[in-house]
Amino acid sequence: MPTPSLDALPIRRLTLRDLTACADLSEDRGWPREEHKWGFLLTAGRGYGIDDPQGGLVAACVITEYGSWGQPELGAIGMVLVAERHARRGVGRRLMRHVVSAMDGTPLTLYATEKGRPLYEELGFKVTGRAEMLRGRFSPGGSDLGVTTRAATAEDLPRILCVDEEAFGADRTPLIARLPAFADQLRVAEEDGRIIGYAAAWPNMDTHVVGPLIARDTETAQALIASLAAGTDRPLRTDIDVRHEELLTWAKARGLASVTHNSVMTYGITELPGDWTRRFAPLTVAAG
Repeated sequence: MPTPSLDALPIRRLTLRDLTACADLSEDRGWPREEHKWGFLLTAGRGYGIDDPQGGLVAACVITEYGSWGQPELGAIGMVLVAERHARRGVGRRLMRHVVSAMDGTPLTLYATEKGRPLYEELGFKVTGRAEMLRGRFSPGGSDLGVTTRAATAEDLPRILCVDEEAFGADRTPLIARLPAFADQLRVAEEDGRIIGYAAAWPNMDTHVVGPLIARDTETAQALIASLAAGTDRPLRTDIDVRHEELLTWAKARGLASVTHNSVMTYGITELPGDWTRRFAPLTVAAG
């Protein structure tokens, strides 16, 4: 039988049964397999993919919705990948158009590499910000930051959700409620018994990724990073909004080096909702 053209291959929903195929696709494009992250995204969000008749996936992506159940206020697109043997044949464009159509007018956001940005611009996405990826072994130093942090408890979750929604601008309960199981550390910063920030560190290959990082101010963000670093012997990785120049300078002075920059892009809105001054780093760039 003749092999069907790529345009004829159906786009379908992905499930956890596709975890290995998604990891294989990542590896095919030179990315880490990141099975832990793929599993999280396929559970918290919706995966879309195209099966390869010869086995595996032609392409995949994940969209995570935020807001009221059944009425999302924002969708974050991530993990957009096309197998190397099918690259530059319009597959990524077709998959993205399908996702945009499926979201039916819901505003969208994504983090784009320089290589991927032209495709998203062609589809109507606009650059609205930038994030800088840092990686390295954190070296504590300097004076006491004077901010109290501690491990989060189950009783903290409602307050964490409130702080997160104020900063992010949309309800992220399905995502944040999974953090205790997904992350190795979840910590809060407190002042007079009130939570003024929180952050998680989750395992990704040989690093711990710091994210989300939500904090009242830079000093609180610094204290949360330092407290997470104290609880791991792995290098840290995080993606910090470039507008937080003070935090970037502080982190680089303590061993985290710049790896790359990504463009924050939006579709259907001119800027992201919420309060960017309290939003320092995403849980993962794949989930906004």
